[in-house]
Amino acid sequence: MIKSSEIKKIVNDYTDVKIGVLGSHSALEIMDGAKDEDFQTRVFCQKGREGPYLRFGRIADEITVLDKFKDMASAKYQKELRDSSTIIVPHRSLTVYLGYKTIENSFKVPIFGNRKLFQAEERTAKKGQYYLLEKARIKYPKLFKDPKRINKPCIVKVQEKKRPLERAFFTVSSYKDYVTKSEEKIKQGVIAKKDLEKASIEELAIGTYMNFNFFHTPISNQVDFIGIERRLQTNIHDYNALPAKEQLEMDIDLQNIEVGHTPASIRESLLEKVLKMGDKFVAAVKKEYAPGIIGPFSLQSVITKDLELIVYDVSLRVPGNPIVATTSPYTKYQYGQTFGVGRRIAMEIKRAQEEDRLDEIVT
Repeated sequence: MIKSSEIKKIVNDYTDVKIGVLGSHSALEIMDGAKDEDFQTRVFCQKGREGPYLRFGRIADEITVLDKFKDMASAKYQKELRDSSTIIVPHRSLTVYLGYKTIENSFKVPIFGNRKLFQAEERTAKKGQYYLLEKARIKYPKLFKDPKRINKPCIVKVQEKKRPLERAFFTVSSYKDYVTKSEEKIKQGVIAKKDLEKASIEELAIGTYMNFNFFHTPISNQVDFIGIERRLQTNIHDYNALPAKEQLEMDIDLQNIEVGHTPASIRESLLEKVLKMGDKFVAAVKKEYAPGIIGPFSLQSVITKDLELIVYDVSLRVPGNPIVATTSPYTKYQYGQTFGVGRRIAMEIKRAQEEDRLDEIVT
């Protein structure tokens, strides 16, 4: 485990800070926000995936093309990043392609965020998202540890076999249904049996899905509410758009593959519940993973017909929803301008640098 004192020593020698990111997931938004606050940027791309960063050249000051994303953690690039006073901003692709072990034990570059907390996003972690939601007294779906006890509509959340970024969610209504569908997905090569054994089985929460995005660091005055979005997924959304009669006539294997985002807002009378939920989650995480949340996080939720909020997923890094940057009214209410997570991160790094507090927002 990298000692926090090592990272503090490194960042305390930084002068003209740059912002670095792995070229996937939310890199464009992170760099765009950095440029809005006059930071230099560097992006690490995997060969064959550098196109968007070349096309939108305004936001990337330096583009480094790698054979594999994991090469970003090589001794050579770590030294370059430290020597150039670069802070890395984490997102889902960074934690997947570099891996939690590398990030926690050998990636000696200041990260904007709490590197000990990233693995808590996994449902299999000892003090993972269910644990944190429980500590925060935030409602989440009922869990079925034994699939034989399934007696109502449930969603099975299991890692895809071939794509580490994706989770092969599927719905079931009984143990028999669970066996049939899981065996078929194993046969098709979508999931592996070993991953199914570690899968989470949650009661299917019915309602309106909204992802609530927040921001907090140890130098923040409060928990900022950044905005709301909803996920666009294939092929479930395409299927749901069909008339019921056509759905019944089709034999289609449904998957929840995220392909985009759409903006949303919430009625004002429910906003208090959302804000309190963010505050409670920040307080709970601080007790379990000191110094707590550093940066953005998302509570992906369902609002039921009884106007109850149920959190079905938690993101503990940049959540990956660039649409918020141009559509959220909530940052406008607080700051007088509309912006997203990328710019909010850059604003916090700039403030920390001006106040000589960079060592409080990196680990």
